[in-house]
Amino acid sequence: MKTKTIEYALRSTWQLITTMYNEKAMRYDATMTMAFTLLSIESEGTPSTALGPKMGMESTSLSRLLNTMEERGYIKRKPNPEDGRGVLIFLTDQGKEKRELSKKTVLEFNNGLLESIEKEKIEHFYEVIDAIKSQVEKKQLIQH
Repeated sequence: MKTKTIEYALRSTWQLITTMYNEKAMRYDATMTMAFTLLSIESEGTPSTALGPKMGMESTSLSRLLNTMEERGYIKRKPNPEDGRGVLIFLTDQGKEKRELSKKTVLEFNNGLLESIEKEKIEHFYEVIDAIKSQVEKKQLIQH
């Protein structure tokens, strides 16, 4: 049964991708989640409260992640001049280097897939993914 469900196919594929990215990131003193965070921070600073929803993370997990990234010198926090209670997250020079490496790795993976899978199949993949997202957003798939 597990190999015949869409959920299993998505989850097991994502697990393989996560493992691949984490193995690569470990060589650079990072994790896939750190790389995704680096890619999500805007050059003009990103409010810490905007990162959680953007990345699908709970605030406690995000806070721990940001603390680790700050300890490693990848990010710095500054008060938000437009909201005295808020904090903006900025990349340090080291964080910018890690971001470029992350971007390069993601594009390398993406381009490798685009080169090895027919364009029509890629288009169908995106159609199916969009349909799944739409159905999940409607929240009508699970009745109980």
